Amino acid sequence: MDPKPKKDQPIAAILLARAHDPDEATRIFTEKVQQRPLFLAPSSPPPSDARAARRRAQEKKKQQRKKALKPRPLSSTQRRRLGLYDVPRAGQRHALFEPLHQLWLGYVREILGSEAYTGGEGAAAKLASADFHGAGVEVVRSGCVSRVGIKGIVVKDSKFAFEIVTRRDRVKLVPKEGTVFRFEVPVPDLRPKEGGGQAQEMSRMVFEIHGEQFQFRSADRASRKFRSHFSKKL
Repeated sequence: MDPKPKKDQPIAAILLARAHDPDEATRIFTEKVQQRPLFLAPSSPPPSDARAARRRAQEKKKQQRKKALKPRPLSSTQRRRLGLYDVPRAGQRHALFEPLHQLWLGYVREILGSEAYTGGEGAAAKLASADFHGAGVEVVRSGCVSRVGIKGIVVKDSKFAFEIVTRRDRVKLVPKEGTVFRFEVPVPDLRPKEGGGQAQEMSRMVFEIHGEQFQFRSADRASRKFRSHFSKKL
């Protein structure tokens, strides 16, 4: 029978004595229990940093609360379902977009500069990266004959199509593929007068753009570099 344990004997020594010989139990208890160091880790910051720790915890809670209250942005599918990009029927008026067209004329004259008089590759490169919201365009050639002659102001320049509001206050969706658009830019006439000086009249420069070359979103075209190359569709 096991010797009766002493009242002041540790519980670890009592359990070891039941499983091992007395000498072995004493050795294990002395080497692995009694002489083993016990490392203590602080469970709270020092008193000097307690105020800073509480402040950091409060700021963290505030940030989490702000993230929970901040609404997530709408996805492209949700925007289309809500019709955020659609022109309402009450707003499909040509006269409503004429001021936008005047702003676009000033914008395109500024980006073309002297290329507005000469045209060529320089003007083509600048027009390829231009924004056509507000441009007055006319369909001159198209794979669908019924689209030829559509004329109005561009109210939406999407990736694959132009939405054009006509003078009859109707919005027409014209795909860019297989379509040639024409637009005019009034520029000051630099021809000299007969009596000297320059004429103040405005002359109209006519440009034609091929829709296949503009099958990018207007925001993507602004940061995209275009290279001149031969197109098989032209």
